[in-house]
Amino acid sequence: MTSGELRTALALAAVFFLRMMGLFMVLPVLALYVEHLEAATPLLIGCALGIYGLTQASLQIAFGKWSDRVGRRPVITVGLAIFALGGLVAAASNHIVAVILGRALQGAGAISGATLALASDLTRPSQRTKTMAIIGMSIGAAFTISFLVGPLLDAWFGLRGVFIGGAVLGLGALALLWLVVPQPSGTAFPAEAPRSDGRDTTHELRHLQTAVFCLHLVLAASFVSIPLLLSGDLGVAKDRHYQIYIPVLALSMLFIWPLLRSSREHMDRRLFAAAIACLGIGEALLWAMPAERYAIGIALTLFFTGFNYLEALLPSWISRAAPSAQKGSALGAYATGQFLGTFVGGLSGGVLAGYLGSRGVFAAAALLCAGWLVFSLRQTAQHPVDAPA
Repeated sequence: MTSGELRTALALAAVFFLRMMGLFMVLPVLALYVEHLEAATPLLIGCALGIYGLTQASLQIAFGKWSDRVGRRPVITVGLAIFALGGLVAAASNHIVAVILGRALQGAGAISGATLALASDLTRPSQRTKTMAIIGMSIGAAFTISFLVGPLLDAWFGLRGVFIGGAVLGLGALALLWLVVPQPSGTAFPAEAPRSDGRDTTHELRHLQTAVFCLHLVLAASFVSIPLLLSGDLGVAKDRHYQIYIPVLALSMLFIWPLLRSSREHMDRRLFAAAIACLGIGEALLWAMPAERYAIGIALTLFFTGFNYLEALLPSWISRAAPSAQKGSALGAYATGQFLGTFVGGLSGGVLAGYLGSRGVFAAAALLCAGWLVFSLRQTAQHPVDAPA
């Protein structure tokens, strides 16, 4: 990877980082406002958590195709502006409807696929999976740091401050796009060579789309209940949740680092399956373990280890499988699966929390992970997924 490619990869990773921070910061705090937002219920809180996923899923393919026609940068610019506007709308009122509308607008800036396609445009074929791995790790880092920054912003400025902070991050990403990310020439790099292994990439794409759908479904559903578990069962004040998140996130990153190093060289199916199993076991323990710090800490460490590993590596895998001539559309379809999972997870988590209580959400998520693991093992046995080189 040349120095220019590395700078490009880091700049695009920073764009992703800022935008995803703006989305993720809400996760650890929003459920705590079920009794404070006007007209809020567990179902509507779940809707607010996941609604951005519905608008993202509805528009990702359209934004990807639009970027194929008019260029990546104009499309990404529009998307980031809409995202920032959504944060301001959510911050403008104390009513749950305003929060839902703002989150929907945040999601309407559906530029994940277009941004991943821009990364492919600006790097050589031999370096694209490395670029996607850098971007994937930035998303994982955004997820981790947002769980520290979100509760702090909430403690200092309330939920309104969290949404305004997200809008500022969106504008920061927009500045990076225009000031740091280079404009693709359109002829700088050749198309990727056709695959020579004789495999139909449709199976790989379907497998990866299913994976990212399930991953973000589990995430959104879980965070209807995790903040309530920490506040209600453990008695941790909401401005002290970082005392739980910091050690478990640090441990999860320590655990996945050797897995990421291994996956750069060869995709080990057992690691992929182990990450899903780790996620599911964490959910099962959140359901079954006593409400004590050490027990919940173990469960959350397993949960975050599985999530962060998959979140960091999936973008590079989808880039490898996506056809080069329609990469914007293919990556848009992948992002559609990701954000549709977020919407379904938030909504179903709210429904389940209303009927089964917060612990019931964890039990349902564990069962889903078990089914996903079986599906993934069958798919990888029939159509193995390549890892980034």
